[in-house]
Amino acid sequence: MNKLHKIAVSTILMAVLVGTSGCSGMTTRQKSTAIGAGVGAAAGAVVTGGGVMGTVGGAAIGGVIGNQIGKDKK
Repeated sequence: MNKLHKIAVSTILMAVLVGTSGCSGMTTRQKSTAIGAGVGAAAGAVVTGGGVMGTVGGAAIGGVIGNQIGKDKK
Protein backbone atom coordinates (compact mmCIF):
# COMPACT_ATOMS: atom_id res chain seq x y z
CA MET A 1 0.00 0.00 0.00
CA ASN A 2 1.44 3.35 -0.89
CA LYS A 3 1.51 6.29 1.51
CA LEU A 4 -1.39 8.20 -0.08
CA HIS A 5 -3.62 5.12 0.06
CA LYS A 6 -2.82 4.61 3.76
CA ILE A 7 -3.65 8.23 4.52
CA ALA A 8 -6.95 7.99 2.63
CA VAL A 9 -7.97 4.79 4.43
CA SER A 10 -7.05 6.28 7.81
CA THR A 11 -9.01 9.45 7.10
CA ILE A 12 -12.10 7.53 6.03
CA LEU A 13 -11.88 5.29 9.10
CA MET A 14 -11.66 8.30 11.41
CA ALA A 15 -14.63 9.97 9.70
CA VAL A 16 -16.72 6.83 10.16
CA LEU A 17 -15.76 6.55 13.84
CA VAL A 18 -16.55 10.19 14.55
CA GLY A 19 -19.79 10.01 12.59
CA THR A 20 -21.09 6.95 14.38
CA SER A 21 -20.19 8.25 17.83
CA GLY A 22 -22.46 11.24 17.22
CA CYS A 23 -25.48 8.95 16.77
CA SER A 24 -25.53 7.51 20.29
CA GLY A 25 -27.98 10.10 21.68
CA MET A 26 -30.40 10.05 18.75
CA THR A 27 -34.00 8.97 19.06
CA THR A 28 -35.37 6.16 16.90
CA ARG A 29 -37.08 8.71 14.65
CA GLN A 30 -33.86 10.66 14.17
CA LYS A 31 -31.94 7.48 13.36
CA SER A 32 -34.61 6.47 10.84
CA THR A 33 -34.39 9.90 9.23
CA ALA A 34 -30.60 9.69 8.96
CA ILE A 35 -30.70 6.17 7.53
CA GLY A 36 -33.41 7.18 5.05
CA ALA A 37 -31.37 10.18 3.93
CA GLY A 38 -28.28 8.02 3.42
CA VAL A 39 -30.11 5.37 1.45
CA GLY A 40 -31.93 8.02 -0.58
CA ALA A 41 -28.69 9.82 -1.39
CA ALA A 42 -27.07 6.60 -2.55
CA ALA A 43 -30.10 5.67 -4.66
CA GLY A 44 -30.30 9.17 -6.15
CA ALA A 45 -26.61 9.06 -7.05
CA VAL A 46 -27.00 5.69 -8.75
CA VAL A 47 -30.12 6.68 -10.70
CA THR A 48 -28.64 9.95 -11.98
CA GLY A 49 -25.14 8.61 -12.54
CA GLY A 50 -23.65 10.62 -9.68
CA GLY A 51 -25.43 13.89 -10.36
CA VAL A 52 -25.51 16.35 -7.48
CA MET A 53 -29.21 17.19 -7.83
CA GLY A 54 -30.18 13.52 -7.88
CA THR A 55 -28.10 12.83 -4.79
CA VAL A 56 -29.53 15.80 -2.88
CA GLY A 57 -33.07 15.04 -4.03
CA GLY A 58 -32.71 11.40 -3.06
CA ALA A 59 -31.41 12.38 0.36
CA ALA A 60 -34.33 14.74 0.93
CA ILE A 61 -36.94 12.22 -0.15
CA GLY A 62 -35.27 9.40 1.79
CA GLY A 63 -35.06 11.58 4.90
CA VAL A 64 -38.77 12.35 4.77
CA ILE A 65 -39.67 8.69 4.26
CA GLY A 66 -37.36 7.61 7.09
CA ASN A 67 -38.83 10.27 9.37
CA GLN A 68 -42.36 9.09 8.72
CA ILE A 69 -41.45 5.44 9.19
CA GLY A 70 -39.58 6.19 12.42
CA LYS A 71 -42.38 8.19 14.04
CA ASP A 72 -44.33 5.07 15.02
CA LYS A 73 -41.34 3.24 16.54
CA LYS A 74 -40.29 3.75 20.13
